[in-house]
Amino acid sequence: MTTPSRDSEIRRRRARKAKIALLRKRYAAAASDGDRTRIVEKLHRLSPTFSMEEFLKPIEAQKASAQ
Repeated sequence: MTTPSRDSEIRRRRARKAKIALLRKRYAAAASDGDRTRIVEKLHRLSPTFSMEEFLKPIEAQKASAQ
């Protein structure tokens, strides 16, 4: 594997991680179930193997620590 392909792989992973973090913020701030459904659909397009448990775990941990 050459260095440029490894660099692009790392860049894709970092971009995906940032997008998932943004979706988490939007999900936590969503007011309706329709908004949440659209966010989950975007998540599955971005990363099809990402589970809802993995997605919601940081959100639930943040809510627990705030209380």
